[in-house]
Amino acid sequence: MIGRPIKPRIVRKEPPVKQFSPRGRIGRPDHIELKYEEFEAVRLYDHTGLNQRDAAKFMGISQQTFSRILKNGRRRLAEALVNGKIINVAGGEFKIEK
Repeated sequence: MIGRPIKPRIVRKEPPVKQFSPRGRIGRPDHIELKYEEFEAVRLYDHTGLNQRDAAKFMGISQQTFSRILKNGRRRLAEALVNGKIINVAGGEFKIEK
């Protein structure tokens, strides 16, 4: 089954830090991958305080798509924090636009 092609999400700039690593855990922890658009959604909504409608416009996507990306990003962050995993920011369907 072939769906609609994914529209690239607009990311204003690359994150200054692309990996977060827990301290105090013995051995090499697992990691999760946080996509660039998930990072941008969390940044816009949770860090800068934009509402979902404005943040979605900023990224060039619908509010429903933004909500889904935000939910997935938060789920990945929670997984990493609760289980002490490394967070790598990489991949996704995005384009950098200034």
